[in-house]
Amino acid sequence: MTAIIRLEGVSKRFGSHVALDNTSFEVPSGTVFALLGENGAGKTTCIRIMLGLAEADAGRAEVFGLDSVKHSLDIRRQVGYVAEQPTLYDWMTVHEIGWFAAGFYGEEYLATYRDLTERFELPMRKKIKALSKGMRAKVSLALALANDPGLLVLDEPTAGLDAMVRREFLESMVDRAAEGKTVFLSSHQINEVERVADVVAIVHNGRLVVVDRLEKLKAEVVELTVTLSDPSAEPPLVHGELLRQRRRSRQWQLLVRHPDEASVAAIETHAAVECVDSRTPSLEEIFVGFMRKQGSQRDVAQEQLA
Repeated sequence: MTAIIRLEGVSKRFGSHVALDNTSFEVPSGTVFALLGENGAGKTTCIRIMLGLAEADAGRAEVFGLDSVKHSLDIRRQVGYVAEQPTLYDWMTVHEIGWFAAGFYGEEYLATYRDLTERFELPMRKKIKALSKGMRAKVSLALALANDPGLLVLDEPTAGLDAMVRREFLESMVDRAAEGKTVFLSSHQINEVERVADVVAIVHNGRLVVVDRLEKLKAEVVELTVTLSDPSAEPPLVHGELLRQRRRSRQWQLLVRHPDEASVAAIETHAAVECVDSRTPSLEEIFVGFMRKQGSQRDVAQEQLA
């Protein structure tokens, strides 16, 4: 599949803070691509570099095959973008800001914008400054969607939206992907992301931890609950990438990526093991597992330096 977005070794610092550290990934066309991470992980910086709103210290970014530094205006003309804190002309009404934006696009823009504002139940004669946070978010979404862009970039797009509108909006993202359009979504709402994303990338402190198709990632991770006959016994070793382990009395819960089938089978026949249950974790549980693993690795590194 054609890559609509491509980052190659992108790094960005703000003083001593590393916002992005040698980040590389591709976003296939016709997909909903979700970028997940904690606050300050580098998600917004990544989006700004993609769109040419900020320049990387190293590496390069491309959108539609265009260099994000050299062709930033051409890229932004083709992209619908909703920032986490969108800047709107507060003195305009909902109608006026759509009319103003329509001057940069084709004839159908204003009609589509009006349809979207009706769907979002926005008051056309009300000034932007008098709108609630949720209504301002709806205006931003309507402005971004009215040009029917091939790439829609959304930074925390559902913040402030009511449950029904949020659900309808996310479902429309799936429809856009089915039509061959691409959605780049940065969100804290991991449960919502799980419903719509095709590909998931997780960043932690500016580093890309994992990027993979959601169905593949979920197939690779398993949660094992091992019940021991002796509460003082240690759980048998499972070969694979251990993301998290925790103990509850005689039970150990292990979150493992790429578990070795032979080692799992060996656990089931271990003398100290009463039973082993396995299940597929949610995306949120996988995300938390990666975050805790990265945090543990950081703590170990700091101890070694000390």
